[in-house]
Amino acid sequence: MILMQDKELFECIESKTQETLRLLKNLVRIPTQVPPGENYDKIVGYLIPMFEDLGFRAEDMLMPEEVFRAKNPRLEYGGVRSNLYATKNVGAPRTLVINTHLDVVPAGPGWSMPAFEGIVRDNNFYGRGAADSKSGPAALLVALEAIEELGLGLKYNLNAALTTDEEAGPYTGLCYLADKDLLEGDYLFCMDGDSDDITIASNGSIDWEIKVYGKAWHSGSSFLGINAIEKSLIILEELMALKRRIELRRSRLPISPVIRKKIGLKNIKPVLNITMINAGVKENIVPGICILKGDRRIIPEEKKEEAVREIEGALDKARQRDPSLKFHWSYEEVYPSMVTDINHPWVREVQSIASSIAGEEVEVVGTQGSTDVAYAVKITKLPHCGYGVGRRLESNAHAEDENIRVSDLVQYTKFLGKLLAKH
Repeated sequence: MILMQDKELFECIESKTQETLRLLKNLVRIPTQVPPGENYDKIVGYLIPMFEDLGFRAEDMLMPEEVFRAKNPRLEYGGVRSNLYATKNVGAPRTLVINTHLDVVPAGPGWSMPAFEGIVRDNNFYGRGAADSKSGPAALLVALEAIEELGLGLKYNLNAALTTDEEAGPYTGLCYLADKDLLEGDYLFCMDGDSDDITIASNGSIDWEIKVYGKAWHSGSSFLGINAIEKSLIILEELMALKRRIELRRSRLPISPVIRKKIGLKNIKPVLNITMINAGVKENIVPGICILKGDRRIIPEEKKEEAVREIEGALDKARQRDPSLKFHWSYEEVYPSMVTDINHPWVREVQSIASSIAGEEVEVVGTQGSTDVAYAVKITKLPHCGYGVGRRLESNAHAEDENIRVSDLVQYTKFLGKLLAKH
């Protein structure tokens, strides 16, 4: 049963569909690609007056470059790291922290249309950032505008953190605001998600590197050298054996229903990936070093320390098999794992409203990915939900012709309106 207030709100939001699309188009037309992280100040400057017009105190919260470089030593770029921080206190008993990121991955080749124009075709909106993650801010502003026009009032005080560098990490604008104690509230809602499900959990992630040492030599007398690639094979064998054991495990948390339907996987799982191998300078030189890199995705039920010990155990086995093996390994935590109780009232509220708007149950799930929101949750201890715009298997986030359904954008704006409006 749709309440009269909801009916008026939804009709108002539907009447603003073209306005929502224009706003999204304007956001897409500000190319906030990272690397290197360009136009952050431009997009924040564009959004600040819109929030101010809706009664927010809004500002550009800059992360100092020295902080960015110190926290992200692997990144070779700098520049202005702008973030939008906007608050509105309406005297409500509870405060909602609402977040998504304004940066996007580079467009890359293969697009059938301009990546940074924002084009509507066959009831889909195309553009880099359409799904990941500029639809959220567009929908939020239009929902807030509709609420104000109808004089409905807000259910929560709002603390909006539209941050940058999520696509680069590990230390992002959201991490910076969390460390400055600016994410004060009772609940956290992230608009970086999909239309398919509501996310309450994510895998943690560590990046690892193993440098295997040999002895460079002329390949004509390769037997006088030590081939670092060949030495690395025994390490790869042990890592692959560990990978097989690790990936038999399952979290208690369900995975997205679209992934479940596609491949039959029912729950999120831990993963060990070998993603990079770099060795050799020329065909006739025995390589003196071989560098292996990868990551380990850690389910919420696991501990980072245990994951590290397992890798160290695999390396010990390799050394036992070949006592002459020389290597050095290191790792870096990218993000911790994260989970909110599936029965938390905040989770149930978000699910109830999302399902009522969608006309069917929207499942609550965990994700295989890792996110800076987990860092914020670790600092703030806030219960969290993530729900956004786009479809996991059709929106092409991070690929060519990224897109969303226009109907999903309108539905999401209605969801935000109902979530935020005072009843």
